[in-house]
Order: sequence, then C-alpha cells, then structure tokens
Amino acid sequence: MIVGERLRMVREEKELSQGDIEKRSGLLRCYISRVENGHTVPAVETLEKLARALEVPLYELMYEGEGPPKPLATNTQAAERGKLWGSSGKDARYLRKLQQCLARMSEDDRDLLLHTVERMSRPKRQEKPQ
Repeated sequence: MIVGERLRMVREEKELSQGDIEKRSGLLRCYISRVENGHTVPAVETLEKLARALEVPLYELMYEGEGPPKPLATNTQAAERGKLWGSSGKDARYLRKLQQCLARMSEDDRDLLLHTVERMSRPKRQEKPQ
C-alpha cells in the first residue's frame, strides 16, 4: 500500500481532518494533501512527525498488519540454517577461492572485472529494424 493511502486511512479512522494534522505536526495542510494523493513522498523525519500527530507508531503508516512486521532473517541466521549461498559445502569452498583470487588482483583489474560483469549482466537491447 502507498504511504499516502495509509496516512489518509489512519487519519480518517481517528476522525481527524488535514487541518487537525497541520496543527499537531506543524506541516502545511496542502503538503499533507499532496502526500495523501501520492504527489509527494515524505522523508522519514516527516513520517515521524505525521505518526506523532496521529498518535500511532511509525510502522503503522507503512504496514497494514495488526502488530509490527516480523524482522527479516539476518545473513548469520540464514547461514546457520544453511540457506545462504556459500555458507557451507562446495559453494563455501568456491566462494573462499574466489575471495582469495580477488584479493591478489590489483585495484584496476578488479574494477575492470566488475565493469565487465556489469555489462554482461545487463539485458540485451533489441535493435530496431532499418
């Protein structure tokens, strides 16, 4: 859901007008309208002001669930479960060997390699028939 739609929904649930939010947050009513209509994407600091004005936790402006969203698994947690590529077995040995090779390369050679990989990973453009 777009933040503006969620902002409007929470504001209307609390039976507040944009003018009420203007008084509580110090933000202009026209700015609040622009956010609600999707014309402006507010900064995090502005979202914090809006959340305080609505007397809701910040996550509520970005999440529709009943409680705060569950945190995503960190790389170490995923590695412990063996689901992270290169965390165990043959993939880990390959990754370690790749790290060693990259460590021995000069900075210019690494830049050239990264540039080449970037170019190769881009989708091919369709040429226009003449």
